[in-house]
Amino acid sequence: MPNRLAKETSPYLLQHAANPVDWYPWGPEALERAKLENLPIFLSIGYAACHWCHVMERESFVDPGVAAFMNANYVCIKVDREERPDLDSIYMQAVVAFTGRGGWPMSVWLTPAGEPFYGGTYFPPTPRYGMPSFAQVLEILAQMWKEQKETLLQNAAQTTERLRRATASTPAEGDAREAETSRPIILDPDTLGRAAADLVASRDRLHGGWGDAPKFPQPMVIEFLLHHAARTGEGAAAAAAAEALTAMARGGIYDHLGGGFHRYSTDEAWLVPHFEKMLYDNAQLARAYLHAWQLTGDPHFRQICEETLDYVLRDMTDPAGGFYSTEDADSEGEEGKYYVWTPDEIRLALGESQTDQTNRVPDAAQTFLRVYGVDDQGNFEGRSVLHVASDPAAAEDHATLAHARRILLEARDQRPRPARDDKVLASWNGLMLSALAEAGAVLGRSDYVAAAEKNAAFVLTNLRAPDGRLLRTWRAGRARLGGYLEDYAALCEGLVCLYHATFAECWVLAATSLADIMLARFRGEQGEFYDTADDHELLLVRPRDLQDNAVPSGGSLAVTALARLAALTGVEEYRVAAEKALAGLGDLPYQYPLGFGQWLWAAELMVQPPEEIVVVGPSRDDRTEALIQTAREGLRPGRIIAHSEPGATSALPLFEGRSPADDAPLAWVCRGATCLAPVKNEAELRRILRAKA
Repeated sequence: MPNRLAKETSPYLLQHAANPVDWYPWGPEALERAKLENLPIFLSIGYAACHWCHVMERESFVDPGVAAFMNANYVCIKVDREERPDLDSIYMQAVVAFTGRGGWPMSVWLTPAGEPFYGGTYFPPTPRYGMPSFAQVLEILAQMWKEQKETLLQNAAQTTERLRRATASTPAEGDAREAETSRPIILDPDTLGRAAADLVASRDRLHGGWGDAPKFPQPMVIEFLLHHAARTGEGAAAAAAAEALTAMARGGIYDHLGGGFHRYSTDEAWLVPHFEKMLYDNAQLARAYLHAWQLTGDPHFRQICEETLDYVLRDMTDPAGGFYSTEDADSEGEEGKYYVWTPDEIRLALGESQTDQTNRVPDAAQTFLRVYGVDDQGNFEGRSVLHVASDPAAAEDHATLAHARRILLEARDQRPRPARDDKVLASWNGLMLSALAEAGAVLGRSDYVAAAEKNAAFVLTNLRAPDGRLLRTWRAGRARLGGYLEDYAALCEGLVCLYHATFAECWVLAATSLADIMLARFRGEQGEFYDTADDHELLLVRPRDLQDNAVPSGGSLAVTALARLAALTGVEEYRVAAEKALAGLGDLPYQYPLGFGQWLWAAELMVQPPEEIVVVGPSRDDRTEALIQTAREGLRPGRIIAHSEPGATSALPLFEGRSPADDAPLAWVCRGATCLAPVKNEAELRRILRAKA
């Protein structure tokens, strides 16, 4: 008989709806029962694409004996971390405090008041690797609740107080109060230069990127280095970013047949991934590869950008326009089975299962096996993750490999696919909206721009409450849960990018409405941003994550969006709010640059006054289009591009007093308070833009 999760929309919660565990979703019913019966809470947090979440379910949550004990001794609550980042943030801090590390599945034991007294991640069904079994932990804590409750309550209260102090503290409150009259530390060019130098020095010089196994892509750090290099001409920053991007695109973390990136590499060489695919990774990485192409002109970066976006449009897009959240790591009960190959499977798919009369393997299969590192030994459980093991020898090989990839993708499509989490999250859709809109404009891909417009219309229509506030999640026609700071900020940024792709001012108006709600509902007294609105459900603490993780923090996204919107609209309040939030960080981004990549990128956009490029001319005129495309060339931090028809009315102050004297389109360039004379053709505009400010 299904439990209470059967009424939810989250695919992750629905995966557990048939468990014998009497699961509750997070909400008043579960919390009130815990208080009424004075029972501890077992809180399990995970997500649909999480491999070890599936493992723990198979091992423990479907076990009738384990479930019976859980039901008798605990109120059991299951949470989708992607739907409830607030709960995930709060209780992850507690688990890290208890164990020194975090991850999913997250297992936390709470008092009836929601205060954590014990926690961990995955627990095995039997004791191993020095870990107790899940059943043992359940039994020990249930016994302690009966016999040593006061000790547990005291420990929980102490943990909660530490969480509250950590959330309430502001690294540089004095700097925040003075932000309107002094520049934040992070906006000092020397500070940004030192942060970039530290990142260059700390990179993995052998394999590219940062850190050891497990190794994550770090797209925000890469974006900061790319934009820093574009502003300063610093070659080392550009090289470090390019090294990381090249290594990932060659490694097994990249899907060489279908496009797109897996979540992370289990080794330091980017070879064997954790096979789940996340919308947020692919949104951020597609944009990073686009910017790398703009900075370097390397066509391989453009190729990876387009293949990644094509993957999202093909496999991760709802017919109504929303983008789905994740694809699972597992298929047919095995991790990575959908993605890995044997040599015989490749030969068979390419129509070359037999050697010819001279016992020589035919060329197409042989070339593919050599280039993508597939052999009889394999590199993952006896099979092979595709990766670029050797470069193609000649142009003919490139054509052969492209043809082989198409055939192998068709063959792979016949396999049972990994499960897909088809819920639509506002913030992750905002990240993908930014990537699609910007790539569509820069690369001249009208299909990307059309998909971005459809997505923006979908989110603004379907993930909105009647009062205009955003909702967090949508699935199968149902939208629910109040939006978080990251939802408003990511969508606001995406809408600004969409304006730059279409020059339709309706997107600017939508962005300003979101920005105004951010300032009214998510900002604290010192100018800091909280992850939840001021009228959000009362939780243990009001979460405020400063650090950027797999996705940017809500605060760093808010600063990015507000800075771009201020430059476009001239609204001073947006700029001041962005600087004040930056000031509150003090020197944290310089001390820990790997954890503050989006903040550093936002600062890189703001360290100099924006560069405004305003084009006025008929949109169907080839001369107008040439000026616009010239304005989009290269990577230019802080660039703002605006276009209007001659004589059209506009709400943007950028167009005041700017109209052609005749039918010829004109382009104006302003840097800070200095504006240059308008130009009529792309050669003149290109000359101005290439000149130093």
